[in-house]
Amino acid sequence: MSGGDDEDRRATVDGFGEAVNMTAGELEKWLGTDTSREVGQKDGGGESTGHASGRRIVELLRTKKDDLGDDDLAHMRKVTGYVRRHLAQRPSGDSSDTRWRYSLMNWGHDPEK
Repeated sequence: MSGGDDEDRRATVDGFGEAVNMTAGELEKWLGTDTSREVGQKDGGGESTGHASGRRIVELLRTKKDDLGDDDLAHMRKVTGYVRRHLAQRPSGDSSDTRWRYSLMNWGHDPEK
């Protein structure tokens, strides 16, 4: 691996760490709720894209950094981008009980933390 690859990998892992502020346990517990299953875009099946992503994020949080593969890093970049875009769309007023917050939580980010 060249130095650039190491830097890209580190930037991806760092960005993911900033975007995902829920622990694997917190996220897993949240994903088990009805509210978690009710938000987000569903792509044909019964599970939303964000809910499926949340399950993958739990796996990523439990994976050693050295064991992360290219697919893992690609998903980490996707999560970071989603969280950043979604945070920029914050609704006005109290957002603690909104689909906006719950959708973000499916992606591992609780804006109330």
